[in-house]
Amino acid sequence: MSNKIAVGAIELSSVGVGYQVQDALMKAATTTLLIARTVCSGKYLLVYSGKIADVEEATAVALKVGGISVIDHLTVANVCQAIFPAMAQSVVLSPEEIGALGVVETFSATSALIAADFAGKAANVVLFRLSLAMALGGKGLLMLTGSQADVETAVEAAKNALKDRGTLASAVVVSRPEREIFNEYL
Repeated sequence: MSNKIAVGAIELSSVGVGYQVQDALMKAATTTLLIARTVCSGKYLLVYSGKIADVEEATAVALKVGGISVIDHLTVANVCQAIFPAMAQSVVLSPEEIGALGVVETFSATSALIAADFAGKAANVVLFRLSLAMALGGKGLLMLTGSQADVETAVEAAKNALKDRGTLASAVVVSRPEREIFNEYL
């Protein structure tokens, strides 16, 4: 069993089934529950982390218990550690870190996680916001900054990660954005 960290996520169409899945995955393996909540459109979202084998076990159980209520799911082994502070909305940017702005919007919360993992691993960028279905109609949102070239590389990696999932809503790079865009993160 590996000591590397993984993250898992499952998005369900039923709140009641969401609670059943939450209980089952917590009993199935040793994981840390990061998010367990209702989200827009009557869905339920679970995000959890732990050792790779534990997250895989929890996900397998969650899929079995969730059945037809599963909308989307994923397991990311060796996850980019920068997603955790971005997801916790705890990133504070220094003025030196601000560069081009990358924004990736997804149609599901779980897809935003995979986009963030690929973006964070692809280039030297700062992931400063990762919103998972919070007041976005069930969508996910990733925001990142860095040099123009790094942001372009990271956004392209996120787009490629989502290509087969069909969940990319938008992916943009803003060159030389106004500093006011970053005010709440300084």
